Amino acid sequence: MRWVDFKESVSEFWTDFKREKTGILGLFLLVLLVFTALAAPMITSPDIPEKWKTFWLGNPKNVPPTWINAFSSQDLAPHLAIEGSELQKYMRSTDSGYVIEIPYNNEYDIPPQDIVFKDVVGKSGGIRKPTLTVKVQRPDGKTVTLLENYKFSGNTVIQLGTNPAVRDALIKWVKSEGIYIDPTQEFQYKTLMDATRVLFGKLNENILEKPEALKGTYIFTFEINVPKDASVNFDNAKIIFTGRTYGWLGTDFKGRDLLAGIIWGSRVSLAIGVSVAVFSVIVGIFYGVTSAYFGGWTDEMMMRFQEFMASIPSLPILILMGTYFGGHIALWQIVVLLVVFGWVGVARVARSMALQIKEQTYVEAARVLGAGTGRIIFKHMVPQLLPYAFAQMALGVPGAVLSEASLSFLGLGDPTAVTWGQILHDAQAAGAATNGYWWWVIPPGLAIALVGFTFVLIGTALDRVLNPRLRRM
Repeated sequence: MRWVDFKESVSEFWTDFKREKTGILGLFLLVLLVFTALAAPMITSPDIPEKWKTFWLGNPKNVPPTWINAFSSQDLAPHLAIEGSELQKYMRSTDSGYVIEIPYNNEYDIPPQDIVFKDVVGKSGGIRKPTLTVKVQRPDGKTVTLLENYKFSGNTVIQLGTNPAVRDALIKWVKSEGIYIDPTQEFQYKTLMDATRVLFGKLNENILEKPEALKGTYIFTFEINVPKDASVNFDNAKIIFTGRTYGWLGTDFKGRDLLAGIIWGSRVSLAIGVSVAVFSVIVGIFYGVTSAYFGGWTDEMMMRFQEFMASIPSLPILILMGTYFGGHIALWQIVVLLVVFGWVGVARVARSMALQIKEQTYVEAARVLGAGTGRIIFKHMVPQLLPYAFAQMALGVPGAVLSEASLSFLGLGDPTAVTWGQILHDAQAAGAATNGYWWWVIPPGLAIALVGFTFVLIGTALDRVLNPRLRRM
């Protein structure tokens, strides 16, 4: 085909495609999905795939998105991290070390989930280590000592809300204020109480069972005592008030940002979906055309094999294969397995179309002129099926994405990969649906649906444009 003819064909196709409003919408959504996938390292962080395997200690666990406060009767404390130059503003040197005084204005009905003293590197020259003392001055004038002379070294992460010493200190403080605690229930309080709600609660007889938020400004004082033969590095230090809400899509049981997971999952889903759809259509087209061209016993045997493959239930076989591979299937193995079962439908349709093309005059002329089998198939027959192939590629992506998500949801996918199906698997394993963690279930489900919707719109539009029988007059 000459370049001029090719340009005219593309121009005619685009003119027809623009008339399909659903196709334009699908194309816009596809551009948005591709941009999100390619820009994932810039939108989030390049190390998300590695971080996804670990617990995110600086983040709250199982909390909804920040915008939930607009629809809630109670205000939930948002996530707050103080680090870098902002932390330096609250720090001063003393004769014995350093003091960090941070004001925290609690305007919320439910206070932060935890308070984390993170990434402070302590080095000791001998047996003497740096120590940390944490005090809180409450809006009611009461001062609570949460930690006293806590020794630390190395890269330190101290979670005050779950620290046993902090819980003991809160019980001791409550008792010192004249509030009676049944000795038989004291251990239960230490084990089960929400430490931060007690710390930010009104001082009354219900503070341990049903604490009511005490609003106002709290002054947190972190006193770091550094012996002469020791040192402390604050270069990466953070003090985090882990919120009861986080970001745009909340967090999971490991504190992982679900928005980052959804964005990175688009990469895997699009890569698997497009790869499976393209290779399945290529295999199916060539298989069907070859079968139709040779005819006779070759056609009969190839079609019987196609029917055999079509009769195999793919998902149970994929589950068995996942078990064979040790319970987990790598992403490339998922692509191969889905292609193995994905070509059969395309092959039968391609064969029926190729049987008609085979009888065309130009095919007969090519055969008389001595053209080889490969040349006739690749140059004269397969190009006539390209419109059908492109439409099937677009329509095949949703099924491939859903298959990968199904395998990952069943726990057979790659557990180290960030995929929408793996996010749903983790949600199911943690009982997200029964515990009401809707933000962990709905976004990946909607993302899978969005990809399917996008390619169905594009595939349907392509079918209408490229198939003369479906073109609108």
